[in-house]
Amino acid sequence: MSKFKIILPLLVVVILSACGDKYEGDYSYKVGDFTFTNQDGEQVSKSDLEGKFWVVDFIFTNCTTVCPPMTSNMADLQKQLKEAGLEEEVQLVSFSVNPKKDTPKILKDYAKARGGTFDNWHLLTGYEFETIKELSIKSFKAAVEKIADSNQVMHSTRFFIVTPEGNAIKGYDGRDQANMEKIVQDIEDMS
Repeated sequence: MSKFKIILPLLVVVILSACGDKYEGDYSYKVGDFTFTNQDGEQVSKSDLEGKFWVVDFIFTNCTTVCPPMTSNMADLQKQLKEAGLEEEVQLVSFSVNPKKDTPKILKDYAKARGGTFDNWHLLTGYEFETIKELSIKSFKAAVEKIADSNQVMHSTRFFIVTPEGNAIKGYDGRDQANMEKIVQDIEDMS
């Protein structure tokens, strides 16, 4: 009987440890719920993205440094996903960190000018700055802060993979074009 009392709890621990998120990454952060407006004026919520991988970044259209190359890289990632036959399995999501300025039309024009299309890419706005700051910090552990005496915003330059269950699990430097191929490979390996 004493062997049974020892083995049973160990067996339960082994079984429960196998029941976690099936995707391995560098971390696992649950993305909070949201419903925002995309570049076409449509409401997009976290639940609309469930069941697919997403690649997330944070940008703003009057950014003078990192956002133009990040957005061009997201457009390149979109092309690579299509070439790999993954465009229907992966959603791209760009959150504006300057929602007061970034209207749906401005976001659409910004991505289109950098080669983006909108079959699987949502550029989101329609919320208060504090809302996106909280989502970025709580869901992606990524700081967002207005820069004093400037129209610029400090934000993450990472592209994050989010699982079909809504957990952010990996991040890549979104300024580095070579990382787009790594993202495609990592998603293929998990699919």
